Amino acid sequence: MSDSLTVTDNRTGKHYEFPIKDSTIDATDLRKIKVSDDDFGLMSFDPGLKNTAVCRSAITFIDGEKGILRYRGYPIEELASKSSFLEVSFLLLNGELPSKTELDGWTSEITLHTMLNENIKKLMDAFHYDAHPMGMLISTIAALSSFYPESKNIFDPEVRRKQIVRLIAKMPTIAAFALKHSRGLPYVYPDNELNYTENFLNMVYRPSHGTQYKPDPILAKALDTLFILHADHEQNCSTNAMRAVGSAQSDPYSCAAAAAAALYGPLHGGANEQVLRMLREIGTKEKIPQLIQQVKEGKRKLMGFGHRVYKNFDPRGKIIKNIAEDVFQVTGRNPLIDVALELERIALEDDYFISRKLYPNVDFYSGIIYEAMGFPTSMFPVLFAVGRMPGWLAQWQEMVTDDEQKLVRPRQIYTGHQKRTI
Repeated sequence: MSDSLTVTDNRTGKHYEFPIKDSTIDATDLRKIKVSDDDFGLMSFDPGLKNTAVCRSAITFIDGEKGILRYRGYPIEELASKSSFLEVSFLLLNGELPSKTELDGWTSEITLHTMLNENIKKLMDAFHYDAHPMGMLISTIAALSSFYPESKNIFDPEVRRKQIVRLIAKMPTIAAFALKHSRGLPYVYPDNELNYTENFLNMVYRPSHGTQYKPDPILAKALDTLFILHADHEQNCSTNAMRAVGSAQSDPYSCAAAAAAALYGPLHGGANEQVLRMLREIGTKEKIPQLIQQVKEGKRKLMGFGHRVYKNFDPRGKIIKNIAEDVFQVTGRNPLIDVALELERIALEDDYFISRKLYPNVDFYSGIIYEAMGFPTSMFPVLFAVGRMPGWLAQWQEMVTDDEQKLVRPRQIYTGHQKRTI
């Protein structure tokens, strides 16, 4: 049996044979199927790219049916419990976990690039006092390309590496400054004595320079783990945006700004905020049956359940559920967690949700944790972006060095008027 697909065009009676590789056929092979010589050829129609592979990637593996997520072959459960965010970032970008020497060097590189040019701070100062932190983040990331014009030389490995370090290092600083600006508070500069996540918490919660603040190690570890869980997730909307813009050979700052803009959407990075709104609307456990009935009747959606990829438990959701209990030991128990737990229990005992394979995803508990830690909902997509940056950059780097990749230029089915005259 050959690894090929035989297609019969019933319009013409012609037979075509296409090779199958990696469980796919080359989409351009369909162009060979024509009714006449001047026919353009057949195309596939796939809104949302639900069943179209756009690249080969060695970074992240997902088996949605079994609820499996691995970075470079390592199960997410092991990485979340045994590694730091910077270790995972190194893994995503380099293919292997760092040795002690490599981790020390990598950490030092990141630490030395956490500061922002003072003119970038002026740029952020220009935003209105109530500007959304995500809007500020996107704009500031894009502006970095003008501060580092050498970043356009994307085919120079050393130049690429320097921009990767800069972006990972400066994301917490930009994020913290955006939050401080939205609260009308003075910026707090990075502290090189702290680790990556502690430094971020210090910039967020320390009132001002000269005051004291010591990041709680439990909260720092929880946030570090959340960053790991968000670090990459295959060809999602924002990663696809990163690769699509990158296919035009744009600099990584412009690509990352586009990815962050995609993440800004409520169907992507804003999903955990929607969960919180739903839980607040429910209010008490007694109102859960009413919500469940509305969902069954198609009157509303159950936010935080189900996933485009996972048809089983989202493995990240299980980890986050445990993180929540650790965080509450420090912050006090967020009353919404009890509503969430009861909602999960009832839904997972109902054949309606079981038959549709609707299980809690990563967004179901993450918003509760962020709120308990004192972050406003406007910061949720910003936190997502901080964690996702290494994944975006790993995907971008892989795309830049992949000879198979071309400028992204999808086709369309034209539905407008045919030729008309005035």
